[in-house]
Amino acid sequence: MKVICDGLDLSIATAQVIKAISNKTTNPVLEGIKLTTENDTLKLSATDLELAIEKTIKADVKEEGEAVIPGKFFSEFVRKLTNEKIELELNDKMQLKIIYTDSESYVQCYNVLEFPNFKVIEDKDFFVLTQKNLKELINRTIFSTAVDDTRPILKGCLFEIENNYVNSVGLDGYRLAFVKKPLIESTIQTKIVIPAKSLTEICKFLEDSDEQIKVCIQKNFLMVEIDNTKIITRLIDGDFINYKQIIPNDFATSLIVNKNIFEEALERTSVLSRGDRNNLVKFEIKDKILTLTSNSDIGNIKENIGISLKGNDLTIAFNSRYFSECLRTIDNEAIKISFNMPSSPCVISSEDDDFIFLILPVRIINQ
Repeated sequence: MKVICDGLDLSIATAQVIKAISNKTTNPVLEGIKLTTENDTLKLSATDLELAIEKTIKADVKEEGEAVIPGKFFSEFVRKLTNEKIELELNDKMQLKIIYTDSESYVQCYNVLEFPNFKVIEDKDFFVLTQKNLKELINRTIFSTAVDDTRPILKGCLFEIENNYVNSVGLDGYRLAFVKKPLIESTIQTKIVIPAKSLTEICKFLEDSDEQIKVCIQKNFLMVEIDNTKIITRLIDGDFINYKQIIPNDFATSLIVNKNIFEEALERTSVLSRGDRNNLVKFEIKDKILTLTSNSDIGNIKENIGISLKGNDLTIAFNSRYFSECLRTIDNEAIKISFNMPSSPCVISSEDDDFIFLILPVRIINQ
């Protein structure tokens, strides 16, 4: 293998594929990045067996071949050579010779035969939507996924492809996020659970544009291709929770509030509660006023917000972080918040219900 490429292109490509490298593995080759030269391109690949990322860049190929180089070292090294032309050459000792300006370095490579092959995904079963809508589906639900291994199925987002729409759902036992977006085209109707880690990496490649993106599904795998980058992920096996049973249909109290005013007041109120394990902020709804209160040994904060109210007065408390994280994903001017009892979850929604957030309350004593 012998190839010459631009240092900046190589550095960017390496930084992208290294996200798929395994941090905890007993197989050293999974810590490597595979380099493949063919035609006029250099292809970089990395995988942890759950997520795989493949990036292709233009290159001057002198000799076709393959090599697997230690990923973290290579990423750090080429990041210092973004202004250079870099020549890569594999010798008979499985060493990669890196030549730049008047300097050269040698790096011992892994056995390329031990590197796992990428899963080949056909494009028979797929759905198509805009990059902007896929990005919103991910950003508005991924923060609600579980982070521990207690219930592995909750470490991903449920994607439901049905009736010309795709729904994305994330939940962790304390909150739920639901977002609905239209499809441009679809050959399937299905339900899949995509790992949150994979969705995070996919989202990094997406633009806020109406450019279309095709998402291909084959058995337990999913693939997207964006800007000469192929991302393949294994799906999470199992049955997702029936989230529709969790979301209430009727409410005793509903209010409409300016989203920005509410978010700013909540941020100020939660300053005192951040040291508390539950980040507790109390909501008092009465006489078309929403009062947010937090207390600590330092003092107390009280914020009054004007609202449009329908239904009963109510006192209830929440982990303010859960509210803040969902509010950051909303760009609507006004939002609707609906309640039942102090022990029942609240629902944050838009007028057209294209998103729904559900948050469980925190029990307060002597309210």
